[in-house]
Amino acid sequence: MADGTDGKLKITDRRWWARPEPAEADEVSERKPTQVEELEQRLAEMTAQLQQVLGDYRRAQQEFEDSRARWRRDVGREIERGRRAVLAELLEVLDNLDRALASGPDALAHESTDAAAQVLRGVAVVRDQFIATLERFGVTRVDSLGQPFDALRHDAVSLVAVSDPAQDGTVVGVVKEGYTIDDELLRVASVVVGRA
Repeated sequence: MADGTDGKLKITDRRWWARPEPAEADEVSERKPTQVEELEQRLAEMTAQLQQVLGDYRRAQQEFEDSRARWRRDVGREIERGRRAVLAELLEVLDNLDRALASGPDALAHESTDAAAQVLRGVAVVRDQFIATLERFGVTRVDSLGQPFDALRHDAVSLVAVSDPAQDGTVVGVVKEGYTIDDELLRVASVVVGRA
């Protein structure tokens, strides 16, 4: 070529982002602008704060669930305690029905009417219905007569002298029957214990 450039064409790129920068510019380009650094720092702080809030929320939620479960258990216990108290009170009614039936033969001996016998049969039917209802609630009678005395299941109201040494320390009479509910003692039996 005639201009003396040896046939090479020189191209100058005027784009500022495409220009090669000096060594100092490399150090500066690796650093981010201050605003970006501040935003990244704020993002990191907010992320840490969010993690803290999430941790607090999870702990609070777990405490709430634990409190709810504890409350349900406590309410269930109170309901069961109330149920047992009502059933224990009803056992007194059953005792009175048993006493009425026990005194029935004496009443029939004094009166020879069919009316007294019918009343006695009616009381027996009511007693049987009452026992069936209690059994539906899980209440069962404790068989105490002839059993060895157990202070956890029996309340000794008196001691009676017995001639048979095998009856020493055993229940020879029942004043008030004992009852259990779901294999737990509802009422201890009031018993008479034999003593040799």
